[in-house]
Amino acid sequence: MILNTIFTNQRTGNHVQNIVSRTDFQRDFDRIIFSSAFRRLQNKTQVFPLPGSVFVHNRLTHSLEVSSVGRSLGSLAGEFIVQNFENELTEDSKNFYLYNLNNVIAAACLCHDIGNPAFGHSGEDAIASFFEKNESELKPKFTEKEWADLVNFEGNANAIRILTHKQTGKDEGGTQLTYTTLASIAKYPCEAIAKKKGHVNRKKFGFFQSEKQTFLNIANATKMMVESEEPTIFKRHPFVWLVEAADDICYNIIDMEDAHRLGIISTADCENLFMDLIKSVNEKDAKRSAEKLLLFSNKNERISYLRAKVINALINKSTELYQQHFSEIIDGTLNKALLDIFKSESESFQEVERFSIEKIYGHRSVVEIENAGYNVMYELLNHFIPPIIKEKSERKGFEKKALQLIPSQFIYEDGTVYEKVLGVLDFVSGMTDNFATDLYRKIKGIDIGMTM
Repeated sequence: MILNTIFTNQRTGNHVQNIVSRTDFQRDFDRIIFSSAFRRLQNKTQVFPLPGSVFVHNRLTHSLEVSSVGRSLGSLAGEFIVQNFENELTEDSKNFYLYNLNNVIAAACLCHDIGNPAFGHSGEDAIASFFEKNESELKPKFTEKEWADLVNFEGNANAIRILTHKQTGKDEGGTQLTYTTLASIAKYPCEAIAKKKGHVNRKKFGFFQSEKQTFLNIANATKMMVESEEPTIFKRHPFVWLVEAADDICYNIIDMEDAHRLGIISTADCENLFMDLIKSVNEKDAKRSAEKLLLFSNKNERISYLRAKVINALINKSTELYQQHFSEIIDGTLNKALLDIFKSESESFQEVERFSIEKIYGHRSVVEIENAGYNVMYELLNHFIPPIIKEKSERKGFEKKALQLIPSQFIYEDGTVYEKVLGVLDFVSGMTDNFATDLYRKIKGIDIGMTM
């Protein structure tokens, strides 16, 4: 049965299997936690500008919370699979679904945003725009598929690169995670040239050409279904839906709580939206929540309590939808995210989205940081890309000086132009908001002087 073959403890890179107290999938979680790429998420914008006098979420705290939700979804899904397919599962498979699927989903959730550049989606837009605006000069230097990677730069694809790519002077296989965890973050398992709206697995893309063979290894090892060989397109792995649901649950709800703490939305609006959402999932829960809410006088505590109840309700709803659509998930025919299915039938969830777009994502502070982030990222690329694509002998003095600012692990002088450019993108996309801003100010002459 397919459920017996869609997971593996095989890892990227060269490694020797060790006998340790942790399972391979628990080790994935720990490797991510201790990675520098994960730590840098603490200073990458989630929605609101960082830092501030009022605590709001950054990419790291968001990822930790998504991981917590993902662990719950993994446990519930694992129990469902064993209960319903017990006679078809091997003993190893039963053990995996009962005791390790939750670790896989938790680990995948931890690193689902690890490829996002500084300043969130505006950072992604800046990278893509740089190549679009310089198309006449740059496009002839790349193949069609390489160019598609650059003008559609995508954090999801960048995550696979960060987690698996061998940087100069470092070990093979990147973070050396299991193929199972890596497959679980592949929301868009296709190459850039194949992206197409209206297809849940092709809305964006999931790997750069530089990692295509690595992705093929991941897909083959976890038995992902092939949709097309040319261009390369796979159906989603069954575990992806759980990681996606955990992310959707958190960002839809946590952004509301942050906006309330910042005074952007009122307590009454937030309470009403949360209560209506709980009610749309379970009316009895809504009644109990309303009674418990009477015990809290602190407005932030009231919202925190309701936030927890909403997340619990959405975990239950996502689990219910995963079970209802499990046959479609397994055969690759489901074409809608779990929370999107719920949204289509829940007016209260639609209202949360509408309200968030109008009152939160359109707030001036959010728009300002998006504009600033776009300009910072664009100008950094404008400083580093022109020198790196030139032959060493053709670089002028100021261009050589520019490249001296890039750490050696990101320099691929013996590679193709595409590989050299990706090295620069590794450097720039990995920056925290503060580091990117500080470097921008220095190279523009806004801040002059020695800093250590």
